[in-house]
Order: sequence, then structure tokens, then C-alpha cells
Amino acid sequence: MTRSACDPLYRRHRFLAEVIAHAVWLYFRFPLSLRMVEDILAARGIIVSHQTVRLWAEKFGRQFANDIRRRSAGRLGGKWYLDEVVITIGGKKHWLWRAVDQRGFVLDVLVQNHRDARAAKRLMRKLLKGQGSAPRVMITDKLRSYGAAKREIMPGVEHRSHKGLNNRAENSHQPIRRRARIMKRPKSPRQLQRFVSIHDPIANLFQIPRHDMLSHHYRQLRGAAMKMWSEIAHLQVV
Repeated sequence: MTRSACDPLYRRHRFLAEVIAHAVWLYFRFPLSLRMVEDILAARGIIVSHQTVRLWAEKFGRQFANDIRRRSAGRLGGKWYLDEVVITIGGKKHWLWRAVDQRGFVLDVLVQNHRDARAAKRLMRKLLKGQGSAPRVMITDKLRSYGAAKREIMPGVEHRSHKGLNNRAENSHQPIRRRARIMKRPKSPRQLQRFVSIHDPIANLFQIPRHDMLSHHYRQLRGAAMKMWSEIAHLQVV
């Protein structure tokens, strides 16, 4: 059982910290809509509206994601896989640029209106600022914008450009594509950027590879991730 009654993070909120943190965890950990989270909580006797869940997800989810991002800064891999995927919002094409490391952890993500060298430069600058150092090697598809941006932003970094080598980054788009279907497409680029900037750090925390791993080892890692989540959500185990 947990208690966190006096934590300043949850001040002036009627519901317990455990309820709020659990709702945020459900929404970002699984491909659930706001109304699905509302129904899950209602089944446990907790009556909240989906609008309340949305406000919790935006306020507390951002806080939790920023904490996870600070803890992981400089600890992710030195091999960067970059990719971009088109997402239609309001009948217009937008591009979701994403970078992951060799273990599949998301380094950063950026929603942009263009698919050119200027957009690639923005992503690389954001990556360097967030990670604190340049990668050992950068792997992309054959989009020429990556090469042009790398020559200006990271001229000394090795660049491998090949469609087959970039599958890790392409696969990292799948969770967001599933969520986009559940959300019935994002309403605006700003909404999409806000969601992915919270979703991806939380997904990193619970990303545990299941292949080639004994079940008890997997349970240990999952338990460690849940313990870390309790610390980030300011829930004290007693």
C-alpha cells in the first residue's frame, strides 16, 4: 500500500495521488483512450470524467516525463537511428521526426511541417541539446536531407545511409500509429507534439525486451521499473 498525502505535487487535488498517478500510467503505458481509462477507474469505484483524466495526463504526465528525461540524460546509446513518418492532421501532411538508440529507446521526437534539411537540422540540434554529446554513428534512410544537415551540425560523426539499416527507427513509430487510430487522429500538430513528448519517455521506462530473457529476470526488471515509477510519481511505499 502507498501513501503520499502531503506531497506538494498533488496539492489542491481532491483525489489521492495514487489514483492520479495510476490514471496517468494507464493512459500512457497502454493504447487506451481517455474514456477507456475512465471506465477502468469506474470499475474500481473511482468516478472521474474523461476530461479530468485528460487534465491529469497533461499536467502530471509532463512532470513525470521531464523527470524521466533528466534521469536518462547522457545514459542512452551512442548509435542514433533517425527516421520520419508522415501524419495527416486536418487534411495537411505533417512529419513526425524520431530518433532512437541501438536498444530501441526513444531519444527525442519532433513534429514538423516539412521534410527537408532545415527540419533535419532542428531535430539534430534538439538531440544534441538533450543528450549532451554527439553520437558515435548516425543511421538514416536515403533521404538526402539527413546528410546535408549532418555535414553542418555534426560533421565529424559517421553517417550510414541505407534503408535496410533503419528498421529500428521505422518500427519505433508503431506505438504512436496505434494511438493515433484510437485517438481518431490528432487534432493539431501541437497536440501531437505534447502527447509524444510525454508518451515516449514513459514508454522508455517500461521498455523491457522479452526475448532471450528468463521469466524471473523479466519480473525483476519490471519490478524495478514500477519502483522507479513510484519514485517519479512521488509515491512512497510503506
